[in-house]
Amino acid sequence: MQTTVALQKIGQLVEGRHENPFELLGPHEVIDSGRRALAVRAFLPQSTQAWVVNGNHAGPPRPMRRIHPAGVFEAICPWPNAGKPDRYMLRVAEEGGKQNTMHDPYAFPHLLTDYDLHLLNEGTHWHCYNRLGAQLRTIDGGEGVNFAGWAPNATSVSVVGDFNAWDGRRHPMGKHIPSGFWELFVPGLSEGTIYKFQIRRHDHVFEKADPFGFAAEVPPRTASRVVDLERHHWHDADWMTRRRETNWLDEPLSFYEVHLGSWKRPGDDPHRWLTYRELAHQLVQYVKEMGYTHLELLPVSEHPLSGSWGYQTVGYYAATSRYGAPQDFMYFVDLCHQNDIGVVLDWVPAHFPRDGHGLRRFDGTALYEHADPRQGEHRDWGTQIFNYGRHEVRNFLISNALCWFDKYHIDGIRADAVASMLYLDYSREDGDWVPNEFGGRENLAAITFLKMLNEQSHLQHPGVLTIAEESTAWPGVSRPTHLGGLGFSLKWNMGWMNDTLSYMRHDPIHRKYHHDELTFSLIYAFHENFVLPISHDEVVHEKGSLLDQMPGDLWRKFANMRLLYSYMWTHPGKKLLFMGSDFGQWNEWDFDSSLQWDLLEWESHQGLLKCVADLNKLYRREKAMHELDFDGHGFEWIDCHNYEDSTFSFIRKARDPGDFLVICCNFTPIPRTAHRLGVPEACWYEEVFNSDSTFYGGSNIGNGPGVTGEEMSSHGRPASIKLNLPPLSTVVLKPRR
Repeated sequence: MQTTVALQKIGQLVEGRHENPFELLGPHEVIDSGRRALAVRAFLPQSTQAWVVNGNHAGPPRPMRRIHPAGVFEAICPWPNAGKPDRYMLRVAEEGGKQNTMHDPYAFPHLLTDYDLHLLNEGTHWHCYNRLGAQLRTIDGGEGVNFAGWAPNATSVSVVGDFNAWDGRRHPMGKHIPSGFWELFVPGLSEGTIYKFQIRRHDHVFEKADPFGFAAEVPPRTASRVVDLERHHWHDADWMTRRRETNWLDEPLSFYEVHLGSWKRPGDDPHRWLTYRELAHQLVQYVKEMGYTHLELLPVSEHPLSGSWGYQTVGYYAATSRYGAPQDFMYFVDLCHQNDIGVVLDWVPAHFPRDGHGLRRFDGTALYEHADPRQGEHRDWGTQIFNYGRHEVRNFLISNALCWFDKYHIDGIRADAVASMLYLDYSREDGDWVPNEFGGRENLAAITFLKMLNEQSHLQHPGVLTIAEESTAWPGVSRPTHLGGLGFSLKWNMGWMNDTLSYMRHDPIHRKYHHDELTFSLIYAFHENFVLPISHDEVVHEKGSLLDQMPGDLWRKFANMRLLYSYMWTHPGKKLLFMGSDFGQWNEWDFDSSLQWDLLEWESHQGLLKCVADLNKLYRREKAMHELDFDGHGFEWIDCHNYEDSTFSFIRKARDPGDFLVICCNFTPIPRTAHRLGVPEACWYEEVFNSDSTFYGGSNIGNGPGVTGEEMSSHGRPASIKLNLPPLSTVVLKPRR
């Protein structure tokens, strides 16, 4: 029987221009001499001969004939009397006489259903990470990997890797028309397989890493790697149950921000990164000792350039292989949870880099990004901006966040650079941006995306935190979407950070002229659910370390640091502190070297570390310091007008109004004796914290075990106390009745 395949179709296949190789390859029903038959076709460009072998090994192999010199083979096989054809295999003879028996990739059904494709194009396939990318799959006892990806404008897409000598002719994928998704099941592949997608658009051929790939090679290598995300056995059921049942906004949240590659290096090899498993045990011990509630990790998603600190992401679904396999990162998160430590990831939905193997012009066109550079290029960072108005792009990003929650049990994400997403004219000159449909500067598509992200995150994973790094006065960032907000759990208070650090950099003699830099934050403190962040951004780009930014001699620098942290921990809002700042690192942070842990040999650095640890303990113990962080009823000024002495005093209250703390800060190096302060009632006030304690390296000026309140009105209150205010310090008092 002559082949029924048109020569033109074979030519398209051989030249890599056929959108649907399943139309030609694999099993096809034909009519041979009036009888039903099975035509089995295969494209085997490296083969000299081929045979069709019955899957149950019944009967002799049936030779395939070459119907095209490029290596297209065909065999006409009899159709069984009843039922569908038996599963068959291909026996292939390579050059040199070596024979190999394998399953035919084009004989297996697709994983993607019509419903999957509908949801993907609609942008609501929230669990598409279980369908796209490289999925380990078993069909009729045959194990392999199902590859699927989105490239609607490609002429053809092939899977390439070591398994096929990176030959794009051997495993062309089939296109689901009109959805634009490509798919192929390759039997015989297993976990660890290295692969890429070879994409052709007309005459342009290039290779891309898998946007949905769960792992990648260690940079600078750029291929994706097949992994099984279901192999880790979790031991954090208690934590996950508590997470769902906890209202985290009323809880103490103290984030320790960490860059995994530079937190600590091995003593015997400072050029080697610690692995996820090594970091797990060392970080858990440190975080527990220090009293932080959560780790916040700079991006662990795969990125080609270590110097980007992870903020130029290529593999959004892949935990970076620098520190180990995905299962190793799961072990890291699991151990944190077993020790009651939450894990938050920095996440970068605002932009992506231009690396050739990444998302940029993925199918030869502007697919994930905008084509217009006024919309699609971030000039400050040399990166591409996502096209949030495209359903598949929104789906890609939202599904990615949900994947981290689902597969890795992550407790929250901090969305980086949200301000750059909200404004079309962000960091752009007039005429260099495109207004929205109403002529405004708001990015309406990005707003819709952020709302959907938060709605799905909180709906599908109750108890997770979504945190926005948003540096403008955009209203309602941390308010529910049904009230018109963006729906984030928390927002970084960049205004507080900038004003506070600006104030602290002033010499104390000048601080009285900048008094409002500290009082201003309480005007808007309860408009959002704020996190007070002192992050990595404050100790890079020649700013110097935080300790080095403090004015004065060595003693005053450390006293200012203790004052800064005690003011921060007693101020309304959750807390975030970057690694190294808690013990007074001298050097500006360097992503490529370890923190200066040897500084802890000095008592001054030990004292600062003890101060932060005790602040965390106080913060977690005292409900007045965290229960009403976002409610104005939890804060009252006692005296915010004493600019001449640069002192501030206020009350923090718990939900129970009888549970409160009195806090007084002295931002000058001059001790203030017999400093009278109005208080709500006359009783004994225990001094529960003093940043000037010798235990922290201070001068030990204070109020002994406490002071007695007097029936003498002051600051508009019925009672008062007299305090000794130490230099450059904070004291915290608690009523004991």
